[in-house]
Amino acid sequence: MSATPARALALRVLQRVIERGRTLDEAFADAPPPAELEPRDLAFARELAFGVCRWYFALREQLSVRLKKPLRARDRDVEIILLLGLYQLSVLGTDAHAAVNESVALVPARKHGWARGLVNAVLRAVAREGRAPDSLDVAASYPSWMLARIRADWPAMAAAILEAGNTRPPMTLRVDTARWPRAQALAALAIAGVEARAHPRVASAILLAESCDPTDLPGFADGRFSVQDAAAQLAASLLDCAAGERVLDACAAPGGKTLHLLARYPGIELDALDVSASRLERVAENLARAGASARLLEGDAAVPASWHDGRPYHAILADLPCSASGVIRRHPDIKLLRRESDLAALGDLQTRIVAALWPLLAPGGRLLYATCSIFRDENERRVAALLATLPGAAEIPLQADWGEAGTHGRQILPGSEAMDGFYYALLEKAKS
Repeated sequence: MSATPARALALRVLQRVIERGRTLDEAFADAPPPAELEPRDLAFARELAFGVCRWYFALREQLSVRLKKPLRARDRDVEIILLLGLYQLSVLGTDAHAAVNESVALVPARKHGWARGLVNAVLRAVAREGRAPDSLDVAASYPSWMLARIRADWPAMAAAILEAGNTRPPMTLRVDTARWPRAQALAALAIAGVEARAHPRVASAILLAESCDPTDLPGFADGRFSVQDAAAQLAASLLDCAAGERVLDACAAPGGKTLHLLARYPGIELDALDVSASRLERVAENLARAGASARLLEGDAAVPASWHDGRPYHAILADLPCSASGVIRRHPDIKLLRRESDLAALGDLQTRIVAALWPLLAPGGRLLYATCSIFRDENERRVAALLATLPGAAEIPLQADWGEAGTHGRQILPGSEAMDGFYYALLEKAKS
């Protein structure tokens, strides 16, 4: 018996994530599905791979109590097969016969004997328990260091943050309201049979009841729709640009904020910067789809000498590299790939980028500090340190009806009004 192609694909993807440190997106690109795989089977493979990452630590804990001794490092593939089976039984509520037999069929031929027996025995024991779907402990599904930081930074809200991080995120659209009022966009979606509603806080955002292929949506092909979380859509309005201003979108890929800035502020001169040439290609593709244009710059935001032409900017969007702890529900592989030791290096990089960009800002100009993190060390504490060191820097308080006001800036927590976790702080350079 051979396993279904969907489960085999999920196994290949998870091996790349767990054994090679690839992201889920990279792993799916590295392990393209067979041409004959039906869309529903590809969706099931994604559900399995994303789900195992989402519940990885809880599943491993469940597995450890059922093994007499830990599996050897060279048998990591067998462990992943067991995790796939446990996820189907403990979270998805998959038929026990299918979950057990399909998992056994994934065992490589070279490990046919002992491994098939082990997989069969462990999963049948779990199936006999009759565990209810979603019976795993949410807190146990996070690495211990991440759990400790969330509880320390957000003691009163930690439980809600953890729960939100383990949910499947909604698909959110940004409508180009300059070309298509949101009410008309919602009407067009309704005619196309797509159930959607307006976001309660973000005027350009639309929430879909179910995820879909965005290329099937009316208005997507010509750029009237883009896929972008509502929290990320706030960036353009916070920067508050005017026609004729020179604007830099630093760390611009994949281009969602670039497009939004151009749509919201016609007449600005926009530079879109990214360190990756391949990621800049995605920016170019998104610009072309919307019929928009910007100057694309390949370079390191922390080293402006390699790309800056000497002319000052009136506004800079610094969407900074970070732990991505606010978008775990969209990228559950972050739980596996991020280490606590990464935070110091990321913090140093955030400081170096902002310090390098600050001299490029014209007197009276604005810099929007943005991350998709919920850790205070990357956000308000980092901004406090920058305000103390950047010459002529002052904060413009953000008056808003979304997020949590901090000592500096505002923090959106994951799941708050269907948004991802994001942080924003607006800095202004003295005019003289």
